[in-house]
Amino acid sequence: MATQTVHVANLASYTPTETIELVSRMGASRGRMRPDKIFFSAISSGCLLCFASAASLIATASPWLQENAPGIVRIISGLVFPSGIVMIISRGDSQAIRGRTITGTNMITAVAAYHRRLPIQKMLLHWFLCFWGNLAGSLFVMAVILGYGGVFDHSPYRDQAISNAKQKQVDLKFRQIFLRALGCNWLVCLACYLGLQAKGLTPKVVGMWWPVFVFVTLVLEHVVANMFFIPIALFLGTPDLTVGLYIWKGIIPTALGNVMGGAGFCGAFYYWLYIFDEPDICVDGAYYQRLDEDTLFGSRSPTVAVEADGGKDGSSSGDLAGNNNNTKAE
Repeated sequence: MATQTVHVANLASYTPTETIELVSRMGASRGRMRPDKIFFSAISSGCLLCFASAASLIATASPWLQENAPGIVRIISGLVFPSGIVMIISRGDSQAIRGRTITGTNMITAVAAYHRRLPIQKMLLHWFLCFWGNLAGSLFVMAVILGYGGVFDHSPYRDQAISNAKQKQVDLKFRQIFLRALGCNWLVCLACYLGLQAKGLTPKVVGMWWPVFVFVTLVLEHVVANMFFIPIALFLGTPDLTVGLYIWKGIIPTALGNVMGGAGFCGAFYYWLYIFDEPDICVDGAYYQRLDEDTLFGSRSPTVAVEADGGKDGSSSGDLAGNNNNTKAE
């Protein structure tokens, strides 16, 4: 007598294997989005993270605390900054991770590339568009809203912005920045992974908050956050800080470290641990089905949901390629 497999969904969260499978499906979908949508979504994400970075800086602008309780200052910053990551990742529906920052998306698209669901060139184009979109959004909010808006014109906020940038760019060595950036995006991508693993909005926020809290408290280096921290100090005329120094120490080692931490230490490890050389994985009653490039021409998503019991093909998969709540693809 034939044995029938019954797939029972966990209402609270996905399993680790299901989660990294969803990361792979999402990366395949993201990597084939229209370039203009990728770019403008990245601009929006850069704007949101800039707001959170500014709030984190202002929340810690207390000379007394800086002198007498520097650990408390780090904890305060760690509690405030994750609001930006949560706004980026949670905007939209509760099932998909919507934001586009180069730090989070390099892990998501890299896993799809490891899984041979996304060509390398499409992954690299996605990274390129996300980086420049993040930079454009961050610089817009930094200059137009916060800079010319006068938010950091007076002490102690001006002093804190200048001091923070000098500590990041002048005091640290290149290799220290690189290693801090590696650890930073390891934790940021863990936050993305945990946010995708949870099914409800509140568990997503809780899961994402704590890895980000840890990296901020440890003063690790985030390339998109630095797109606010360093330019605002340049805007305020910080001595010994130049655009060239920012590119050399604020972008190059930070971006390289973030990519290695996200695509390598987080993405590659979970891919190898849970789905490398494993059979097809069913998520929410649906398997991934690869489509030909000709079939995908003009389509927003590279996957369709295939029912676990052999039902009809062709239902839209969206970012998660098989969720069962009619989530609309981005």
